Amino acid sequence: MADSGSRSTALLTDHYELTMLQAALRSGAAHRRSVFELFPRRLPEGRRYGVVAGVGRALDALEAFRFDEPTLAALRDVVDASTLEWLASYRFSGDVWGYAEGEAYFPYSPLLIVESSFAEAVLLETLLLSIYNHDSAIASAASRMTLAAGDRPCIEMGSRRTHEEAAVAAARAAYVAGFAATSNLAARHRYGVPSTGTSAHSFTLLHDTEADAFRAQVTALGEGTTLLVDTYDVTEAVRLAVEVTGPGLGAVRLDSGDLAVQAAEVRTQLDSLGATGTRIIVTSDLDEHAIAALAAAPVDGYGVGTELVTGSGHPTCGFVYKLVARESDAGELESVAKRSVDKPSVGGRKYALRRRSATGVAEAEVVGVGHRPVDDGDDRPLLVPLVRAGEVVGREPLPAARERHLSARAELPVAVQQMSRGEPVIPTIQE
Repeated sequence: MADSGSRSTALLTDHYELTMLQAALRSGAAHRRSVFELFPRRLPEGRRYGVVAGVGRALDALEAFRFDEPTLAALRDVVDASTLEWLASYRFSGDVWGYAEGEAYFPYSPLLIVESSFAEAVLLETLLLSIYNHDSAIASAASRMTLAAGDRPCIEMGSRRTHEEAAVAAARAAYVAGFAATSNLAARHRYGVPSTGTSAHSFTLLHDTEADAFRAQVTALGEGTTLLVDTYDVTEAVRLAVEVTGPGLGAVRLDSGDLAVQAAEVRTQLDSLGATGTRIIVTSDLDEHAIAALAAAPVDGYGVGTELVTGSGHPTCGFVYKLVARESDAGELESVAKRSVDKPSVGGRKYALRRRSATGVAEAEVVGVGHRPVDDGDDRPLLVPLVRAGEVVGREPLPAARERHLSARAELPVAVQQMSRGEPVIPTIQE
């Protein structure tokens, strides 16, 4: 069936969310006050911390979660008429608290608390999980990459290696975690992520000679451009690049071979030709480990594609969305929990803070179950209001999330800098 053209996000969900709703409406339990929690049971294997991303996108999606006429028409053979009638007037009217975008997270961090009726909250499960699991996986990988890169900038360039819409979200998440720019123009347009780009090998192959290609690019883009120098012979290309442009050439890009060795050779050649200010950018299937291995090489920046948009081996975070409390027959909020083997949940409304030493170094993730943990004066609360009585109150500019991430990562113990596999850098304590 062709796309109806609806801008609603309400169909970005699973069939069983709607059938649960129908059954709950019929039993009368749909309107019970309920608390859902989105959380990770563990970090991806070997990771020492995770990064929360997608908060802003989730808030946008929540505002668009409406059952308009085209959406209702698509559901007529999914649920009954009375459920469709209820959906027609759906508006989320509850409260949402969560970790702010860019924040670090650990096992059992209560990343999102959704409080409303069961009917209103259960419908959001798939939408919230799909956004948080994807964006946080990308941001977590990106954070390790920018940590390994240090002061050298990283550029996101993975659009051709993933779904077209995932590419836009990935560029946004990477920017939150410290990437300097993206190649994706939709991310620039929608979210204000800086974009950059010059040319690919096809541009060189189009021209009769490599020198012709370089002249055309410099004429169009100026001598500050970046010339791709590994289409044929790197040494000859570097010589031609400086000959065509002069010593003011902005940068050269290496996209193949032993990058550390080539970067050293190119740096020596550039310096000998007087192009001492020309930067060296490297690409070619980089991940955080490859970036760390290039720390001693004369490299000035990294372009990262496939490994970034696939989460560097961990394309999802394993977040789950569970009912942790619901209204009893007496009208009181009572804890509920899943007790299945290997997939338990901890019942009760959660509160969280980052326990820090007197010098500001994170020591533990403290999660209060049913109560607020005691703040010893150096601790930092983690849950912030995102939605109040159905109205979004937690939207913020993307640079704020970016700044928050750098600050949150900086307060973690020094072990966070290790790229090797290990346990989370701080423990999670449930009180």
